[in-house]
Amino acid sequence: MSAVERAKELQPELERLRRSLHREPELGLALPRTQEKVLAALDGLPLEITLGTGLTSVTAVLRGGRPGGAVLLRGDMDALPVTEESGVPYASEIPGRMHACGHDLHTAGLVGAARLLAERRERLHGDVVFMFQPGEEGHNGAGAMIEEGVLDAAGKPLDAAYALHVASNQVPGGVVITRSGTITSASDLLTVTVRGEGGHGSTPATAKDPVPAACEMVTAVQNWVTRAFDIFDPVVVTVGTFHAGTKASVIPDTAEFQATVRSYSESARDRLAEGLPRLVRAIAAAHGLEAEVDYLRHYPVTVNDTDETAFAVATARDLFAPGEVWESPVPTNGSEDFAYVLRRVPGAMLLVGAAPEGSDWQHAPMNHSPRAVFDDRVLYRQAALLTELAERRLAATAPAEPAVAG
Repeated sequence: MSAVERAKELQPELERLRRSLHREPELGLALPRTQEKVLAALDGLPLEITLGTGLTSVTAVLRGGRPGGAVLLRGDMDALPVTEESGVPYASEIPGRMHACGHDLHTAGLVGAARLLAERRERLHGDVVFMFQPGEEGHNGAGAMIEEGVLDAAGKPLDAAYALHVASNQVPGGVVITRSGTITSASDLLTVTVRGEGGHGSTPATAKDPVPAACEMVTAVQNWVTRAFDIFDPVVVTVGTFHAGTKASVIPDTAEFQATVRSYSESARDRLAEGLPRLVRAIAAAHGLEAEVDYLRHYPVTVNDTDETAFAVATARDLFAPGEVWESPVPTNGSEDFAYVLRRVPGAMLLVGAAPEGSDWQHAPMNHSPRAVFDDRVLYRQAALLTELAERRLAATAPAEPAVAG
């Protein structure tokens, strides 16, 4: 039986797990109920399981029946601080929390791959590491798991690492899409506090108003990035918060804003980290004010290995119908801490369309929206694809069988 056919048989079980996870989303690095459900789903499989100490991760190793290398498969598990408005019957039961990025599907899909690969254990040429990861949404769970030894769990070097990520609106449901090289942007955080001297709004000359200076900074950073960076190596700076004052007639002491900063190469990222603080400090000085600047390097650029991407695309095209596997000409604008894994191990991340059947996927609510809806039908596709990626990659690096004397 093919991986796709067997995964279809597991679909109802995977769907139940996914919906259970969706009803009880958890945030950050501490996901005790999620960890409990994953362990229950893996119970009975021939796995060597290690639990995280600084986070509620699950690392499971499947030892193949034949000698060979090792491959890692990642599934992230955490949700977002979003109040769900999807209207699905299995919506979050916890106010202010939602699996708005589809990590519940990633978790269930990885459980499905563990089930399928365990059934194929005797023919596997090597070992598979299943990385069930908390804290992808801004908490660097991948980095924490690396520090706790996930990349060494097999006791041998990893030959490759793969991860899937569902998308509610970027591609049609079921379509697999990826690219060689940069697949997701780097993500950094700029926080600026402009310090002045408060006073009465009727007499601004007797105060040092931080608000106009902060407003000038907001527009200046937008203009600067369009003039200082190559359009073929783009950057994005978006100011998402701006806070100042309590009343129209009061000049506040401070004004603060935060911006997300995205880039697609390490060279552009380095220039942003140096240039943005310099720019806002210069504007503050021109106004006779001071600016406190905090520039936090968050997630780096996620870079797919060329050979591993070609292998993953070929594998997906073997499994799915013609036209269901695309190669993207451009990266996506999201960011991923799987980047830290791919810095250490050659591999690839692939996106899987999860827009509901018959929906207008191009205009559907995107990942992170409180109205985002993901189709359970992609669960078996994730399980089958992860299974084939691991099995075929191990087979490709298997030691040669000894010759039989004639």
